[in-house]
Amino acid sequence: MASPLLFLFFLLSSIPGGAPDLVSDRAALLAFRSSVGPVVLPWNDSMTPCSWLGVACDAGRVTVLRLPAVGLMGQIPAGTVGNLTALRTLSLRYNALSGGLPADLAKCSQLRNLYLQRNRFSGEIPAFLFSLQNLVRLNLAGNDFSGGISPDFNNLTRLATLYLENNQLLGEIPELNLPSLSQFNVSFNQLNGSIPSKLRKMPAEAFLKTGLCGGPLGPCPGEISPSPAAEVPAGVEAEAKHDKKKLSGGAIAGIAIGAAAGVLIILILVVLLCRKRSSRAGKTRTLEAAVEAGGKPLEVTAAGRDKGAGEGGNGNGTGSHAAAAKGEAAGKKLVFFGSGARPFDLEDLLRASAEVLGKGTFGTAYKAVLEMGTAVAVKRLKDVNLPEKEFREKIEAVGAMDHPNLVPLRAYYYSKEEKLIVYDYMPMGSLSALLHGNRGSGRTPLDWETRSSIALAAARGIEYIHSTGPSASHGNIKSSNILLTKSYEARVSDHGLAHLVGPTLTTTRIAGYRAPEVTDAQKVSQKADVYSFGVLLLELLTGKAPAQAFLNDEGVDLPRWVQSVVREEWTSEVFDLELLRYQNAEEQMVQLLQLAIDCAAQYPDKRPTISEVVVRIEEIRHSSIQAVDRGQSINDGNDQS
Repeated sequence: MASPLLFLFFLLSSIPGGAPDLVSDRAALLAFRSSVGPVVLPWNDSMTPCSWLGVACDAGRVTVLRLPAVGLMGQIPAGTVGNLTALRTLSLRYNALSGGLPADLAKCSQLRNLYLQRNRFSGEIPAFLFSLQNLVRLNLAGNDFSGGISPDFNNLTRLATLYLENNQLLGEIPELNLPSLSQFNVSFNQLNGSIPSKLRKMPAEAFLKTGLCGGPLGPCPGEISPSPAAEVPAGVEAEAKHDKKKLSGGAIAGIAIGAAAGVLIILILVVLLCRKRSSRAGKTRTLEAAVEAGGKPLEVTAAGRDKGAGEGGNGNGTGSHAAAAKGEAAGKKLVFFGSGARPFDLEDLLRASAEVLGKGTFGTAYKAVLEMGTAVAVKRLKDVNLPEKEFREKIEAVGAMDHPNLVPLRAYYYSKEEKLIVYDYMPMGSLSALLHGNRGSGRTPLDWETRSSIALAAARGIEYIHSTGPSASHGNIKSSNILLTKSYEARVSDHGLAHLVGPTLTTTRIAGYRAPEVTDAQKVSQKADVYSFGVLLLELLTGKAPAQAFLNDEGVDLPRWVQSVVREEWTSEVFDLELLRYQNAEEQMVQLLQLAIDCAAQYPDKRPTISEVVVRIEEIRHSSIQAVDRGQSINDGNDQS
């Protein structure tokens, strides 16, 4: 009996339609190419499909098919992409595909990301899509889909992105209860009626050029904005009326308490207003006063000043402080770099109106506006105890650095008690402030082009620092040390300062950016700089601050968190929400993410050099520009046809 059963097993296993594998995936891909891309897909039939353009595999199956803007044309037949049953990401955006979607796409039950925007698909949104319950991103924008928006979208409980704009959709939007939905757009459709309550948190840009009303578009005709009274349940209101006389004493007490609360609120507002005025006044004080408020004034020694009231004296220390500062100013001068004329002197600087920009690793930074209107940044260094000769040698080496992606050091001041350095003022502030500041109204989101440009500029600045010597390093690379000009050009600051500070500064000063092998804050290698830059890239791509990574549920740092998400094939989940709209650059974002992971490798010898990093970012940006150009040319062709 065993022999016939064994024969039957082999016979059944050889019948087509058995368990799918890479062979069946290969056949499906070739059928797909034959139907919609026989010319534009340069797949080598003799190679494994996992090495083909736009194809990625995992565990012996095709899991990713990304073919954006490659010139695909025609209708996708059954038996092609629908047979790629292990598919997790399908991106066919910016092509000229037409007709309806193949019904057997329903077999791709693992599909998480479906990007079909900017094609010519038509017909109603197919019902089988609502069975793909693992979908997280769905983009059908820029097609010719018609009919209504089905309430069956509620089956897609994991959906975070739903883009349906620029189609021919009709009717009202059903109530959508999608707890993870954060990106939504139905603009430029023939929709009408009231925006459902769960979607009213979306911005007005999600509903442009439609017949919709309510929520961010303003009240519908006859609709009254809800008031607290209108929201009281009918039963409660009736009960309140019934007990009105009974609770009249309590009502009187409530009025008294309310009046007291009102007085308290007014007092709080007065205090806040006074503080605000005080803050404004503090911003306009001179640099001399601002420096003195932050600690000891310029060159005032314990032996040469009167004690203040806080030290047991008579409280007249302030005048002697100022006198000592002016006396020191007469004996010391600002030292400028270069041979040009001195645009201002120490007295001019001390008289300049100033405000604190921030307190960092190496000291407090001020914005000083000179009388002629020129703004400069002044940093008052702390924990610098070098002899004057050694300090001058090191700071002059920093001043000699000249590169368009470094913040230029213009001048310095040295005395026993005070060390000041003067930089060009960068009007857009730091990358950290732009990434993690208030993302509400008034803030311009950083798009993909700007972020990749910042990454390249910062890498070039660090590359220049490393080129000045085999042991030359920055030592404190972080987003708050990447400053931006008015045109968002990035410049690296604080270069060379790590070698001036005393040993009291520990490596915790750059928590989240510090390479694992760094134990001495003054001995940071070039490969440690690369690690810090890798974390900076991850920060650019994820929008997460490395210092906050330790507060997450897993308690891991930013590089390890990103790696864990990528291993789970949720790569798109790591990106900042502000980047997800740039799906024509998705591949380039993934490439930059991989470069960031390479830079943040645990072992130094596994990390690339900063010069290799520059080359890879240049290639990624070049590829991104080409992708945008291809998409634009296809759009132009579609407009003409």
